[in-house]
Amino acid sequence: MAFENDYRHMLDVLQNKRPRRLPVYEHIISPEIMEKILGVQFAASYDGGPADLLEFFTHYCRFFQEMTYDTVSFEMTIVDILPDHGAIFGGRPGPIQTDDDFAKYPWDELPEIYWQSAAPRFDALIRTMPPGMKALGGVGNGVLEISEDLVGFQYLAYMQVDNPELYAALYRKIGDLMATLWAEFLERYGEHFAICRFGDDLGFKTSTLISPKTIREHIIPQYARVISLIKGAGKPFLWHSCGKIFAIMDDVIALGINAKHSNEDAIAPFDEWIARYSDRIGLLGGIDVDILCQKSPDEIVEDVVAKGTRFRRNAQGYALGSGNSIPEYVPAEGYLAMIEAAQKIRAAEQAA
Repeated sequence: MAFENDYRHMLDVLQNKRPRRLPVYEHIISPEIMEKILGVQFAASYDGGPADLLEFFTHYCRFFQEMTYDTVSFEMTIVDILPDHGAIFGGRPGPIQTDDDFAKYPWDELPEIYWQSAAPRFDALIRTMPPGMKALGGVGNGVLEISEDLVGFQYLAYMQVDNPELYAALYRKIGDLMATLWAEFLERYGEHFAICRFGDDLGFKTSTLISPKTIREHIIPQYARVISLIKGAGKPFLWHSCGKIFAIMDDVIALGINAKHSNEDAIAPFDEWIARYSDRIGLLGGIDVDILCQKSPDEIVEDVVAKGTRFRRNAQGYALGSGNSIPEYVPAEGYLAMIEAAQKIRAAEQAA
């Protein structure tokens, strides 16, 4: 069947309306997967000069276009430019442990450092955007993730007890940084992004990573600042967060988010997310990554057609995709089977 990419279908999802046809969505797709499917090596170009970046994004955008997406998912993360980056991965403390560390950290230099890295990539993305498509994403990372990189997850707990004033000041400063970067991003690139997004993994399989009370006190207020900027610019906001976060979902929805992504069947089946929240926000994903890794392509197609048809019937604002992302370990055949299933759902609806 003929296919025309049209970002307006994803806007319908973010408005919690049923799109005319089923959209597909991914938070992140590994360039290594893209290379296997497109049959061209281009991932290394991401770290090159202007010509290399144009080559990278030409293939990157072409992948989203050919895989029948309506938007190109892309964000430039904050933690990657932070001096002494790496504590978010665990195993060591971050650069801020004391009041003196906090005072000496080069906060005022971070926006310039960010844009030196981000602007050439955003510029190349926009120059290579296919017809009918717009980008989805923006300034990557959320409040908790940035705090994990600056302090370390384990050491945040120590700081909260031993130095609550520093703990509170840290989150306010992260909010300042995020607001500064998002304000400039919206001015520079807002017209090219149909939907704005950041991801902030607040949970794991059994609960939130930190207490709901702490999230409400220190993280939600900083979310509010950024989401207010995005909504003030006339853009819908998509929130990605992994884990069992039901305890704070109402708080985040109250901020005005338009849609939520990320689910894992071991936490709750996607039908439960639909039952709880589909009357208020759009919901994206629904296909557990484990299915794409463990089942045969034929089994995946059958499973995804059944689930995707049900999800689309029961949720107004729905886009089909993995429950998390497509990392390099997902078999390309499994990913392609999911895309094939989405096309089968579209074809069946068109024939009905």
